[in-house]
Amino acid sequence: MSLRVAAFVSALLLATPVIADGPAGGGTAPLDFQWSVKIPLRDGVKLNATLYRPEGQRAPLPCIFTLTPYIAQSYHPRGVYFATHDYVFLTVDVRGRGNSEGEFTPLLQEAKDGYDVVEWLAKQPYCNGKVTMWGGSYAGYDQWATAKEFPPHLATIIPVAAVRPGVDFPFVNNIYYAYDMQWLTLTSGHTGQEVTFGDWSFWAMQFGKLYKAQRPFRELDTVVGNPSPVFQTWLDHPEPDAYWDSYSATPAQFAKIDLPILTITGQYDDDQYGALSYYRDHLRAASAQAAARHYLLIGPWDHAGTRTPTETYAGIKFGAASMVDVNALDKDWYDWTLKGGSKPAFLKDRVTYYMLLGDEGEWRYAPSLDAITTGSASMYLTSDNGHNRGIYESGALTSTAPRDASKPDGYIYDPRDTTFNAWDGAEDAGASLTDQSGLLGANGKILVYHTAPFTQDTEFAGFPKLSLWLSIDQPDTDLAAFLYEIRPDGSSVQLGSQFLRARYRKSQRTPELVKPGAVERYDVDHFAFIARRIAKGSRLRLAIGPLNTRFFEKNYNSGGVVANESGKDARTVTVTLYHDAQHPSVLVMPLTKKP
Repeated sequence: MSLRVAAFVSALLLATPVIADGPAGGGTAPLDFQWSVKIPLRDGVKLNATLYRPEGQRAPLPCIFTLTPYIAQSYHPRGVYFATHDYVFLTVDVRGRGNSEGEFTPLLQEAKDGYDVVEWLAKQPYCNGKVTMWGGSYAGYDQWATAKEFPPHLATIIPVAAVRPGVDFPFVNNIYYAYDMQWLTLTSGHTGQEVTFGDWSFWAMQFGKLYKAQRPFRELDTVVGNPSPVFQTWLDHPEPDAYWDSYSATPAQFAKIDLPILTITGQYDDDQYGALSYYRDHLRAASAQAAARHYLLIGPWDHAGTRTPTETYAGIKFGAASMVDVNALDKDWYDWTLKGGSKPAFLKDRVTYYMLLGDEGEWRYAPSLDAITTGSASMYLTSDNGHNRGIYESGALTSTAPRDASKPDGYIYDPRDTTFNAWDGAEDAGASLTDQSGLLGANGKILVYHTAPFTQDTEFAGFPKLSLWLSIDQPDTDLAAFLYEIRPDGSSVQLGSQFLRARYRKSQRTPELVKPGAVERYDVDHFAFIARRIAKGSRLRLAIGPLNTRFFEKNYNSGGVVANESGKDARTVTVTLYHDAQHPSVLVMPLTKKP
């Protein structure tokens, strides 16, 4: 979906539904339709499904279903497509949503319910016993949740843009989203709340109330007008722990998952972190045979584009080659895994990814995700005697490691500052990833580093890593790092971003408050996958500063429970960044060569 909020929020909001499903991509043949099919679960609750079948179906067929909290009719076009391409398709409301019985508990209920739906479907006269699932975001998550329960008749899955609790939702790097309450409002009650959910100006205003009043983040549900026990429970678990682990497969369960899997995500997919964490964890634990049947597709797309691609997103152009018919690819996958057909011609190797070449691009292939990256370029942060005041008075990124002493850079951040807008930029969904107004307005409040213009075209593909040597004079603070391509005409393209809460600098699971004044290395190494050619004459820009915005949980730097902090707890922090021979702060960019 496209967001009418800040650039970095467009890049990072997670678990976002595709409320209005995309076009069916063809499929005008007649079909048989049945509304309000009731699916009994083991505890007596009945889920409501809408059934799509080929007209006059003469023999049992493989069955596809999606399990969604976004009301079954949202996926009507997919039902039409697959029913007119010789599959049975059901779109099923999760318990407590739409016309299904029971109480909705976000995410936690889908594993056993998914198992029950698979096994019930396998027994229906229109099903030949082979069952699969379809969907992305939440419906990508519930495919993994169902798979870890090992229903005997689950034959394959295609988890797309799969959110993973405790990894990329309801927080990222242990920093909660204000969006959590927007999503919980969307999924409150049985009926759809799409109009309220989609009013981005309204939600920016609601989040701004808490932000400007400097109230504790824990009060956000009350401030927006929807007190939520679920939200409060989430906040009680501020780092990955046994609670969040319970949503996902254990290593032993990942090792046991042995069925064909096609994982799909995008470079600008809000849930790339979750999708790739499932992929990595499965390959790490799986047998060689199971791993060989797990394919990965990384397009250039945003979250919604993983199911309904668009050629542009938030001001960035992907090119005509990016316009894959995902419906047809899914059908080809199902034909291969459920009907004994040929492997999809589009999947030429175990990993398929899209290399952005300016405003165009091309598909490339590799035997593994790691094999895409063939080298690295280290870019060391430096400045002229500590002079670094923003875009026009920036430091540099250089290939030469520091050899002697150098005056450090730094910034002072007061969390009571509600005018900070470095990462927000213009509230224009059409250009939010190419807008520079926020950075321009934050000169003096952030650190900026530029490379020299590239002397030749250079292709990066993989995961950027950033190591910073910092001293912080308070027990905690939140850091943000953003990476951009700056083209010869001065225009900007956001490549990626990452956040770090200082108390989790050593482990996301175990907080450790900062010893004020101590110089330590902070590894900001959770950037998303990128694949982009930087053209001759372009530069890279790295911007570093505080995370201060209405769209994320506010850290007031006191070292207390962040969700409970307010403006009265605020502490101004000085962050000092070192780049001398003893403390080489460095950005490492992943290089690739064209196969």
